[in-house]
Amino acid sequence: MKLKTMTMEWTGDELILIDQRKIPLVEEYVSCKSYKEVAVAIKDMVVRGAPAIGASAAFGYVLGAREMFVEDFNAFVKKMEEVKEVLANTRPTAVNLFWALNRMEDSLKKYGKIEGVLEYLEEEAMNIAKEDIEVNKAIGRYGAELLKDGDTVLTHCNAGALATVDYGTALGVIRAAVEQGKKIKVFADETRPYLQGARLTAWELMKDGIDVTLISDNMSGWSMKLGKINAVIVGADRVAANGDVANKIGTYMVAVLAKRHGIPFYVAAPTSTIDLNTKTGKDIPIEERKHTEVTHCGGKQIAPDGVKVFNPAFDVTDAELVTAIITEKGVVYPPYEENLKKLFEE
Repeated sequence: MKLKTMTMEWTGDELILIDQRKIPLVEEYVSCKSYKEVAVAIKDMVVRGAPAIGASAAFGYVLGAREMFVEDFNAFVKKMEEVKEVLANTRPTAVNLFWALNRMEDSLKKYGKIEGVLEYLEEEAMNIAKEDIEVNKAIGRYGAELLKDGDTVLTHCNAGALATVDYGTALGVIRAAVEQGKKIKVFADETRPYLQGARLTAWELMKDGIDVTLISDNMSGWSMKLGKINAVIVGADRVAANGDVANKIGTYMVAVLAKRHGIPFYVAAPTSTIDLNTKTGKDIPIEERKHTEVTHCGGKQIAPDGVKVFNPAFDVTDAELVTAIITEKGVVYPPYEENLKKLFEE
């Protein structure tokens, strides 16, 4: 079984990831031949974006199964708990990581025998990856209906092919609208401190020939006031049961500005990102990353030695600021606490 996309390649023996830390200046790849190497790649942000992290973890689980394999099924299941724990302890905010690992573990236990288990787990990981692509395309189709010909969309961070197995969530909506023949322009904010908008979103859209303009983060409000923005579309790392959305730091600021200027603020996310067990955004763990991401840029120090740094990787946007949540099952509008549940009742 093999898979190859812009983000990742599964050869059957290893997981090869495009090194997103080095885009756009260099296109390099990292080969992961063990589950611990996949864990390092997730933690160090070789791969990032909730759906991409989930799929990578699933393939990491497969590599771990091969390393931990023993003939006794119950002993094998026990050993796989260690694999799951290592992979789960990489990034705390993106719920897709835990969703994918739980699905792999549940599939293992349901399979219930040692014969053919490695092939079975590989097939399940492949299903997760392939389903993600189809889910993103469905999100794109639903979301494209919300955009008009000639619209300019502001994006934050990168929720494109690089953040997923392929196609993207927020950028998937834009891609689908363009495929429908609509002339869509994009304003991509740089997304400090990791610059996913400047490095990744701009790179992706330019490869696709989609009109993109790069702005710094502090230009978004003025761009809205000048009438340059018709809609905002972002991805999500976790959506709480009440509709609160955890996404890349700075998303909350963009949502507040959109509300102030009467601009629709859409969140594009698969149902696997919706966590009904998390009641509100207050319950979402927020990862804080190393301080050098703020004090340095492009490997060069830009701040004084010893300065104190606060560097949360994500923030939470209140549900009341979200116009709609675009999923592979359709567009969800408020009241979110009621309507998000309906997605899982079908």
